[in-house]
Parts: sequence; structure tokens; C-alpha cells
Amino acid sequence: MLKNIFIAFIVFGSVLMVAFTNDFGKADNATADVIDASIYQPIVVLELFTSQGCSSCPSADLLLQEVKKEFMEEVFALSYHVDYWNYIGWNDPFSKAEYAEKQREYNIKFRNRSNYTPQLVVNGKEHFVGSRSSKMYDVITRYKNKKSMNLIGLTEITVDKKNVAFSYEVKGSISSKIIRTLLVLDERTTHVNRGENRNRTLQNSNVVVAEKSFLLEESQGSMEISIPQLVANSDKLNLIVLVENTNYDITAAAKQALVRPL
Repeated sequence: MLKNIFIAFIVFGSVLMVAFTNDFGKADNATADVIDASIYQPIVVLELFTSQGCSSCPSADLLLQEVKKEFMEEVFALSYHVDYWNYIGWNDPFSKAEYAEKQREYNIKFRNRSNYTPQLVVNGKEHFVGSRSSKMYDVITRYKNKKSMNLIGLTEITVDKKNVAFSYEVKGSISSKIIRTLLVLDERTTHVNRGENRNRTLQNSNVVVAEKSFLLEESQGSMEISIPQLVANSDKLNLIVLVENTNYDITAAAKQALVRPL
């Protein structure tokens, strides 16, 4: 009887030791994540939801371009042209329904009642009216001093007339993370004939013309994205790659100007 009790005591002690070791390991992992979050370079990803059919959008488009030039290293400028302004008579050539849906997902997160333009989203974490200059500089100052949870590096970038291919490496935890690849048109001038901006010539910059995402399962890999037909051979094109979590918080960003074949 005493022998059985002694054996049971040893078994119980072993189980406790295993449980303690597992919990300690989890604590180590959690600590590692905290350390990761404190060492990677700050990023400021500015996503502007805009439209050529919106009369209050050109000033926001211009402001985004200005801050991108002023903060070349820190700022990643993106313009998503939504399609819900097209009904008033001008079909924005850069607009896509999926960009309006992307904006809707952000506004569900922010508990905002509806989409609006120009809306500026910062690192997927907060939003404001994109033409507010003082607010723009305030968020850039705040976020360019905050360390990021991940770091992404791009290598082996190749470009042909139809596709862009590259390899990537992500540092930091990739648990429940998504990689988002974008092709961004540097600048395009459009004469608008109808709608709220009729008879105006608009200069649009940082225009997202293609986007592709998938769940990160490995910290290293390769990816390819197609160049859409609306991109002319003479257009300057940039590759921007983001890492985000499932709550749309952006945790890393990298960019590269593309040299395209003639």
C-alpha cells in the first residue's frame, strides 16, 4: 500500500514538473515576442481611401505625396481608389470594388458607421480625415518613434513586362500573420470630364494598382504578382510588401522602386 502511494506521488510530481516546464517555455516565448516588438525599426504606413470623383480628395492626395517626400525613409504611402463615387458620372480608372470592401473592413474594426473619403488609416490602427495636415504630422511623429513587431527584407527582385517576383524573409513572430504585396504607381495625371471634379486635371500619386495577400506559414519564401494592363511601360512602379496580423495591424513594411524592361 505504501509502495503504491509512493509511486503515485512520484508520478504526480513528474506531471507537475512537465507542466511547469511547458509553462516556463511559454513564458520564454512570450518574452521573446516582447523583445522582438522592441527591436525592429519603426514604420509609418499611410493608407488613403480616395477617389477622382470626390471634390474633397485632391487636397488629401497632395498632402499624402508631400509627407512621403518629406519622410522618405519612414513613410509608406498608399492610395486606394474606391468605386462608390463612380455613380455620379466619372468612372475612376484606378477604382476597385475590393478597395471599398477593404475600407469597410477597417471601419468595422474602428466601429465607424460607414466608409468616407478621404479617409486615412495609419498602420491599420487608427483613422482620420486625410486632408487634415496637423493630424497627419502628429501621427507621423508618434508612429515613427514606435518600434515594430516584425522586420521584412526583400531580395532577388526580378521584373518582366507582365510580372514582379521576389524573395522575402520575415523576422519576429509570424504566428497569425499575413503578408500583403502591392504594386504602387508612382504618379499619373488625369483630366476629369465629369463628376464633382469635372474639368479639373488631377495628379494622383502612390496609387495601388495590384494587391495580393496570403497567410504566412514560413519566415522565408518567394512570391509573384502580375502587373495590370493599366500600367504603361513609361510608368514608374514601386513594390511595397507589408506584414499584418489578423486584426489588420501592420507590423512590418518594405519597399523597392522597380526597374522595368524597355
